[in-house]
Amino acid sequence: MIIGKDIIEQHNKNEVENFNSDFAYLSDKLTKSGSNVSEIVDKIADFQVAIPSWALGAGGTRFGRFSYGGEPAVLEQKLDDVGLLHVLTHSAGAVSLHIPWDIPSDVSALKESAASHGLIFDAMNSNTFQDQPDAKHSYKFGSLNSVNEDSRVYAVEHNKEVIRIGKELGSKSLTVWLADGASFPGQLNFQTALSNTEKSLKEIYAGMPEDWKLFIEYKPYEPNFYSTTIQDWGTSFMLANACGERAFTLVDLGHHLPNTNIEQIVATLMYKGKLGGFHFNDSKYGDDDLTVGSIKPYALFLIFNELVYGMENNANNPYPAWMIDASHNIKDPLEDLLQSLEAILIAYAQALLVDQKALKEAQLNNDVVAAQDILQNAYRTDVRPLLKAARLQTGAALDPIAAYRSLKVRETLISERGWAKATGL
Repeated sequence: MIIGKDIIEQHNKNEVENFNSDFAYLSDKLTKSGSNVSEIVDKIADFQVAIPSWALGAGGTRFGRFSYGGEPAVLEQKLDDVGLLHVLTHSAGAVSLHIPWDIPSDVSALKESAASHGLIFDAMNSNTFQDQPDAKHSYKFGSLNSVNEDSRVYAVEHNKEVIRIGKELGSKSLTVWLADGASFPGQLNFQTALSNTEKSLKEIYAGMPEDWKLFIEYKPYEPNFYSTTIQDWGTSFMLANACGERAFTLVDLGHHLPNTNIEQIVATLMYKGKLGGFHFNDSKYGDDDLTVGSIKPYALFLIFNELVYGMENNANNPYPAWMIDASHNIKDPLEDLLQSLEAILIAYAQALLVDQKALKEAQLNNDVVAAQDILQNAYRTDVRPLLKAARLQTGAALDPIAAYRSLKVRETLISERGWAKATGL
């Protein structure tokens, strides 16, 4: 399915009158308070979030997966779906592939397809958390941390193969998430597991091109429930430092225990120049992978406040790689991603409204009440007209979900593809 600019423009005609009045009101209000509205709109328009190839089909749980119909059956169709998201929002300009779920059969053709949609290939993702049908060695008792040297070598070589594919596609980074750990006390020696992991990551790092980055994820539990070898940001940070200056910690919002102060983690990593990437989702209990901003929107705003501050004040930290890592089995996956993009941009826009100078003054004066008011005044501002201004500026739909539904995108995809389930899950 192709959505042309003329179709977007026609849809926007029905929305533009209300937008103009809403934006004029908000712009006047923000200008009077000292905000540079045009600069904020430009930053929102420039903000791009990668879409993972595995999020384009209906998600699932350990108990079942329910197809939504019209799911992409091949990698090329996944790019088509990301292209639909991008044309509707102009904020989904990158795709992140998972290998071996999405090994390109024709790299040149895939690059042409991506370019036709205005997409680039973001971080590559390896998979050492499940055995493939043709696997020569098993990851059942670990991959990079395994006591079995053959399994470790096999996992390292897989990551190097992912890097090779990524080089051909024009990617510049590799994300490593490990399921390695133990479900029972005594199952492994903690120090041996950590030592093996560090050695394996160093081998992977040494196999990267000099202009690549390595992103190391962490997670406190699941699928192992007694221990996870890279269980927290400190372990990831330590391993990144051991690998080298182009290795960084990657923060996934769902990879924390309940009530963890994620914004403080973000601030610490940016201060040390080691925040490399960010995976957006939301959760109630653990790694729920719910729609971004659906459960804890204020926490998302506080995290973005630290991200915005860090991007302005920590020149030693590279610009983070943004990606959505959300999936659910009861929503249209494309609508879920559209909602996530909306929530991310809302939190980003709200954070851009924070008066950092006034906040700093309140902090220096220990004025806790003023500090809270400064943050909450920005958070309580309805910034959606700013998002719409950015979309109008880039030729996107003013209301992406309304456009998606009025254009009957899902119905069209079902008629074109049928009811086959998405590949790679």
